[in-house]
Amino acid sequence: MKKTVVIYCKNTKDYHSFPLGTSLLEIYKALNIKLKYQVVAARVNYKVENLNFLIYKPKDIEFIDTGCSSGMRVYVRSLSMVLSKAVSELFPQSVLWIEHPISKGYYCQIENFDQPITPEIVAQIKSKMEEIISRGEPIILEEKRTEQVKKLFQNGRNNTSKDALFNSLGEPYLRYYRIGNFIDYYTSILLPSTDYLDIFDLTPYYDGMLLQVPNRQNPVELEETIPQPKMFEIFKEFLSWNKIMDLKTVGELNKACLNKRAFNLIKIAEALHEKKVAYIADMIHDRPDVKIILVSGPSSSGKTTFSKRLSVQLMVSGLKPKIISLDNYFVNREDTPRDENGEWDFESLYALDLDFFHKQMEQLLEGKTVELPFFNFEKGTRFFKGEKLKLEKDTFLIIEGIHALNPELTKGIPEHTLFKVYVSALTTIAIDEHNWIPTADTRLLRRIIRDYRYRGYSARDTIRRWPSVRKGEDKWIFPYQENADIMFNSALIFELAVLKRHVIPILEQVPKYCDEYTETHRLLRFLRYFIAIPDREIPPTSLLREFVGGSSFKY
Repeated sequence: MKKTVVIYCKNTKDYHSFPLGTSLLEIYKALNIKLKYQVVAARVNYKVENLNFLIYKPKDIEFIDTGCSSGMRVYVRSLSMVLSKAVSELFPQSVLWIEHPISKGYYCQIENFDQPITPEIVAQIKSKMEEIISRGEPIILEEKRTEQVKKLFQNGRNNTSKDALFNSLGEPYLRYYRIGNFIDYYTSILLPSTDYLDIFDLTPYYDGMLLQVPNRQNPVELEETIPQPKMFEIFKEFLSWNKIMDLKTVGELNKACLNKRAFNLIKIAEALHEKKVAYIADMIHDRPDVKIILVSGPSSSGKTTFSKRLSVQLMVSGLKPKIISLDNYFVNREDTPRDENGEWDFESLYALDLDFFHKQMEQLLEGKTVELPFFNFEKGTRFFKGEKLKLEKDTFLIIEGIHALNPELTKGIPEHTLFKVYVSALTTIAIDEHNWIPTADTRLLRRIIRDYRYRGYSARDTIRRWPSVRKGEDKWIFPYQENADIMFNSALIFELAVLKRHVIPILEQVPKYCDEYTETHRLLRFLRYFIAIPDREIPPTSLLREFVGGSSFKY
């Protein structure tokens, strides 16, 4: 008698019996499940698994499509491997680098390439990708002893950063993927075959290429390219610094930490931050008409500490800055708008009392005295405590908040009196040449620590809320980031190695039987790539102190 296993499918909300060793794909087809978009993977006991994953024990299973963030990651990783294979076949002596997200796609460069990346070359690579996809080649997951895997990549040509990474992982066995004779390493799962990849584009972008992917909200369409020249320049600046320090990848960072270079890296990275803040202060000093400095950025980007450090540098220049948080201009809780799910929408611009804010800004610019508001987040009400402000000759306002670059906020205020800064944590170090680090992951880890330490929220609470926060950023923050006069990258090259010590104990408290565990498990797997380093050498004025504690600033 053939042995069977019983699974619970969350899509059908029922139990089903299958022969031992049945694959997820076979289960999906047998149950005739219809998802809104293309199926790409499944959550098995809340962990994302490849559709070729075989079931031998009772499991909870939920099939996912490209409409969720986990599914989109599977799609984009698989597309990256096809791009890598195409470049390898066309230019076998060259190395593809998928460097960072930009313009709603992924910026790519080719190293060891003795000619410019022309539109003709990009078209040639795209055509090769289409050929690989049309063949429907299997994407096969293989696992071998680490020493064997290292030799496989050393014998190949796409092993630029693999050796240092594998050495620092310390795993006895490693998994990698194969399409035909081409092998590559990825941090998580891929699609079963190349013919799932029906939506993509590859276009020229500056001196490289832009890999375009499906739209996150409507994955049957291609994501629209958004020009981001200022964002591109800030990435370029910090990537050049990484190259100077020989720290392009996590493996190289880990090697530096093992060689006791971590504390020196901290000093260099912090000095770079201070130099940039001072440069921005000098820019403001040289614009005598400026009276209001607007500091915007997404959640956990470090806007508050940046504003405080900028304030110090402005005082060095003989100016008198006053920091105002937009959070103090929230409407009372009962007047807060709600989202489509009926939840309070704190990310909305209209969660702010715009009329009151405009009135106070107008009075200040007219030389009048105003009484500043404060907001009690527990009670959800505005209050006053007698703190008054008048703009003197050398007084500047630093207005900090997620909506600071939204033109609606500063409507009626003369443009020449404004100086705009966009702050974000743009992670420029990569796991290896084909595995970038999403910039949002650094901010999420920062927020998990901060919410737990200072706001009483569990990691599960923060992760549950995160999709709503990200949706608000897409609507209210990112469309205005290129309005900035200058951008400040708040990421520190060493910070993920520091955050690891603080965030893992918090993440480990998330139950393994809840929806939030899918993201928790992904973050825990991601953090294993870093060797943890202590934070004792981080100065008390560091932006990172806003999240891990020990800051000399008051918040």
